[in-house]
Amino acid sequence: MRPTMDALTEAGVWARVPTATSYQRALVSLEGLSLGDAFGETFFDIEAGQPVGSRPLRAGTWAWTDDTAMAVAIVETLVAHNTIDQDYLAKSFAARYSQGPARGYSAATHRSLSAIKLGVPWRWAANSLFGGAGSCGNGAAMRASVVGAWFAHDLDRVVHEARLSAEVTHTHPEGVAGAIAVAVAAALACSGERCPVGHDFIQAVLDEVPEGEVRQLAARGLLIGFETPIGKAAEALGNGSALRAQDTVPLVLWCAAQRLRDYESALWLTVAALGDRDTTCAMVGGIVACHTGAAGLPAEWLAHREPLPAV
Repeated sequence: MRPTMDALTEAGVWARVPTATSYQRALVSLEGLSLGDAFGETFFDIEAGQPVGSRPLRAGTWAWTDDTAMAVAIVETLVAHNTIDQDYLAKSFAARYSQGPARGYSAATHRSLSAIKLGVPWRWAANSLFGGAGSCGNGAAMRASVVGAWFAHDLDRVVHEARLSAEVTHTHPEGVAGAIAVAVAAALACSGERCPVGHDFIQAVLDEVPEGEVRQLAARGLLIGFETPIGKAAEALGNGSALRAQDTVPLVLWCAAQRLRDYESALWLTVAALGDRDTTCAMVGGIVACHTGAAGLPAEWLAHREPLPAV
């Protein structure tokens, strides 16, 4: 069925309490992710040094990108199987790619999904990237909040399923770690008043993330005060300009941790870092929506966002 505002209104705050259904939580996270994705995409004509916060919202329709298309494929897979069936997910990724190959997919993702569509096994396509090292890009993390929302009742399951969702396209350990970090953040955000905030939120995420660069660089966020200007924070944590999980996830956690109760504020903070702004905003949007629920998504922004495809 197609996610609608009626369905979101019915879900209300249910996305952020343990008694919500997996689908309700994932649906709200998908809405927050896609809205952040489309919002961030409208700021690619802003350059460093320009005042982001003073710019009015762009008129017309805000198109979403591959971030949303791949998150939709994950929700489709979870609805069908209540787990990440990797073969099913690979086919869903390829089908969504075929419907909109110009949605902003990376060159590596173009290659792997084109190959999958032609019948190449996804394991071979994913493992062959970057000379056999696999991708450590931020693509697995950008779509992972819906996984965390679906399995929010069980953090061990969140970690396991996030890993499965990443491996279909990103087999490098850092690409996998990025997906785990964002999924865990979304799961924690679903816990309502029991959700840790600030640096405690970052630490709670790091407790579940495998050792490696993503974890080490994200830990820098524990040392940066939330009063730090976003430009300085981006210098320390990255802003996705390198398109790697290591360069993207640390800033996302830092932004989400301090603005969990205010979707608009979280997104304005995130987009001001520039960089890979549709993807950072998609990640933060998917996480923060899990805490605010549907009621926290700005109606004016949703009116601009391109409608989601049928799920």
